[in-house]
Amino acid sequence: MYTWIHSLKASAKAAGQAIPLATLLLASAAEAEIVKRTLPDGRVEYTNVTSKSAKAKGDTIYMYRNKLGVLSFSDRKPGGNLDYEVMRFDCFACRAQPGVNWQTTPLNLQSYRDQTRTLARVTGVDEALIRAVIHAESAFNASVISSKGATGLMQLMPATAADLGVDNRLDPSENIAGGSRYLEQLLALYDGDERLATAAYNAGPGTVARYSGIPPYTETQNYVSRVQILRGRYALSLD
Repeated sequence: MYTWIHSLKASAKAAGQAIPLATLLLASAAEAEIVKRTLPDGRVEYTNVTSKSAKAKGDTIYMYRNKLGVLSFSDRKPGGNLDYEVMRFDCFACRAQPGVNWQTTPLNLQSYRDQTRTLARVTGVDEALIRAVIHAESAFNASVISSKGATGLMQLMPATAADLGVDNRLDPSENIAGGSRYLEQLLALYDGDERLATAAYNAGPGTVARYSGIPPYTETQNYVSRVQILRGRYALSLD
């Protein structure tokens, strides 16, 4: 699947040269659409691998400016304190072990705080759960659009957003309101069981019903665990 990319990397390594960005993007675009993601620890990655093909080991290219200010690309993480972005031809979020310690990854206690506090009062959904879902879904990046079409802070799909009356999924206030109302509906459906509600948020209520519980999907099981950890941490940290 990645013949072009592997060939480019091998040739560049042999010649002691960096891979030109345009060439790299052209090669990978031939395989799949490149999607930009913000990781839960705040780093940015670009990937052309969908969740269905994430089992294959991918390639990682680090994009950074060296000490002279020259834009550089390397398959080795830059040393020192250089800032960098990750161009990962692999799916970070879909791995069984995504590489983020949810017990220690920094929480976001400030962004959209007025909205989450207000929606918690309006819907009765614990604010810690709302913020945990936002954190797990988008790391508080309001412009995120997934390869499946989920959009915004709480990663609403078009049909779900339409059902919830959300006209602009990229608008933070509308997105949080829609996602919070959806959590309210799911919690009511599962008698307040947050694990089932978040499993349905990830995989859909129909899938939860089909398996009479949390589906046996690694992605969904990891998602439920991730949200529960973040929810507990936010509950202890919000004033």
